[in-house]
Amino acid sequence: GSLALFLYGMKIMSDGLQHAAGKKLRNLLGSMTSNRFKGMLTGLGITTLIQSSSVTTVMTVSFVNAGILSLMQAAGVIMGANIGTTATAWLIDIFGFKVDIGSYALILMAVGVPFFFIGSNKIRGWASAIIGFSLLFLGLGFLKKAVPEVSPDSAIVHFFVSLNNIPYISSVVCVLFGTLLTVIIQSSSATVALTMTLMTSGIIPFEVGAAMVSGENIGTTITAELAATVGNVYAKRAARIHSSFNIFGVVWALLCFPLLLKAVAYLTTLIDGGNPISNPIHHGSTGLAVLHTLFNLLNTGIMIWLIPQLVKFAEKTVRIKEDKDTHFQLEYIGEGHLIAPELSILEVKTQLSKLAKLTGNMSHFTSQLLFEKDKKVWKDLFQRIKKYEEITDNIEKEIAAFLNKVTSNHVDSHLAARINGMNRIASNLERIGDIFFQISKIVEKKNEEKINFSDTQNDNLKIMFDLVEQAFQVMTNNLAMHVEDVTLTQATEIENRINDTRNRLRREYYDQITTSNPETIEAGLLYNSTFSLLERIGDHIMNVSEGILGKL
Repeated sequence: GSLALFLYGMKIMSDGLQHAAGKKLRNLLGSMTSNRFKGMLTGLGITTLIQSSSVTTVMTVSFVNAGILSLMQAAGVIMGANIGTTATAWLIDIFGFKVDIGSYALILMAVGVPFFFIGSNKIRGWASAIIGFSLLFLGLGFLKKAVPEVSPDSAIVHFFVSLNNIPYISSVVCVLFGTLLTVIIQSSSATVALTMTLMTSGIIPFEVGAAMVSGENIGTTITAELAATVGNVYAKRAARIHSSFNIFGVVWALLCFPLLLKAVAYLTTLIDGGNPISNPIHHGSTGLAVLHTLFNLLNTGIMIWLIPQLVKFAEKTVRIKEDKDTHFQLEYIGEGHLIAPELSILEVKTQLSKLAKLTGNMSHFTSQLLFEKDKKVWKDLFQRIKKYEEITDNIEKEIAAFLNKVTSNHVDSHLAARINGMNRIASNLERIGDIFFQISKIVEKKNEEKINFSDTQNDNLKIMFDLVEQAFQVMTNNLAMHVEDVTLTQATEIENRINDTRNRLRREYYDQITTSNPETIEAGLLYNSTFSLLERIGDHIMNVSEGILGKL
């Protein structure tokens, strides 16, 4: 029960910090697109802010899945997250064992709760962080009292002492125990807190606690691996980088364990004034915080130079099984791990850009379909357009469902406008897919009934397709920009040109229809339907550009 309260407090605090620091996190994400060192600092900054390496790594896997980050960039972020998570160990050591914060936890909660009822999303986020912080240390206080007092002669103490006398083997066993414990609890911070409690209660010696903390670094990777199971092949590779990074670190740490413990003892004596090995009850918690930090700093210092090799290893061990693995798949967007709204919409923005490119491909295929003479190529193009139309339908539903989940997190009016705009964008892109499929059906009917367009009609349709292609280019450029940089000038100009061309073609069509013979009337009707549908696509493209600015 004490551990459950600790875990619940950790989650409330982490969620609150995410909401409170949403914009800061978004700004931090900008540095991810640079080199591996900036990526490492970004991971460090985000994890320090939100106090959860699991959230950072799940976020990173999610962004790799969405195409926001490459594997090289993700590796740096993951390494930074491993350093950032050590801040939690220091918080637990200082406020949980050096200072008795339990008596102040209720006062902090009393301060935080009134702010929770204030309208501002940011203030509510800070209120959640304060309440979570209080619950975390209340849980830790209960945990320390829940651990029974054990005499030096008890069987459990003798077991750990005897285990400690077997070099290397004992360390491996304790590492495996720490790994298993973290996999079960699903929080390395909670396992570190539990290990510190056992040590300061005199149940386990420092060497055993140190090996358990090393194992906790492996156990924490399971969260990212679980998140990646519903992602594409690149998300799985990002999770594999995280696992291999931590496993490699624990292997070298075990090989150098006696030297590592000496370094930890020396640094802890400087910081805390005592040796954690000889006096774990008074200095053990600080010693574990030192070990946790030193291990992750050294491991990152070694592995940051080997990121290309880590990426190659991930690519070799997580192979592409089917073509669909490399395809853009949106059905897994944010499943199971919904992060802060400010960050969630970044993922949706990238998915919308990919959906726009997909509908742009449909434009190219439909244009090709209209003039293709080879029956085999024609059939392949028709089937591809049909499949793309089904994909756009599914993607639009998934985006709508995901954005509904995001809005349930008490978003502010500015964010709500952006989310409405994104819903509008997805809906219009889906309609574009439907219309291209309608045009492909018109072409199918034209071919089946052996109806031919005149050279003038074909030339006019080429002009309309070219204008639609230009409109797509402007739209995809707008989707790739920051909202502040988007203008509607170019989009409006091309939209007007599409409307003017449609009006000219319609006038010409009505002028000619009275003099047409029965054989050309059917061709004229199909021709009229085609250029009218292309004009409607222009309208939807314009709606997408307006949706980027949050216009309804």
